[in-house]
Amino acid sequence: MPERNPETDVIDFRAAEHLLDARDPRGAVKLLDSVIAAHPENTAARLLRARAFFAAAQLRPAELEFELVLEREPDNAFAHFALARTFERSGNPERATRHFRLAAALDPKPEYLRAAKFDERDQRGDGPHP
Repeated sequence: MPERNPETDVIDFRAAEHLLDARDPRGAVKLLDSVIAAHPENTAARLLRARAFFAAAQLRPAELEFELVLEREPDNAFAHFALARTFERSGNPERATRHFRLAAALDPKPEYLRAAKFDERDQRGDGPHP
């Protein structure tokens, strides 16, 4: 096996992005495992691996990886949104709602706002009152 160096790690990271785009999340995870072993602090690699786990329907590993990203970057709206989707897919709607709302509060993208369903809560009378 060739020796790892920063250049091979970048190549593996980029190749993992392409594999994920090509719908080969398991292949992406395999490449990212070595990148993360060499650079466990690399949040971008962990976020990409979390996305790959999610795409491979490996929800518990995806959840753990998204949570690790959020420990390091609590203001990462995309990570909150993706973690919410993970909770939603695994049948945990309460936890999903919390992270959808955090994502929308951090970055009011239309997709995040729709998922947060602020209006529905307010219409039921559960929302904040003036």
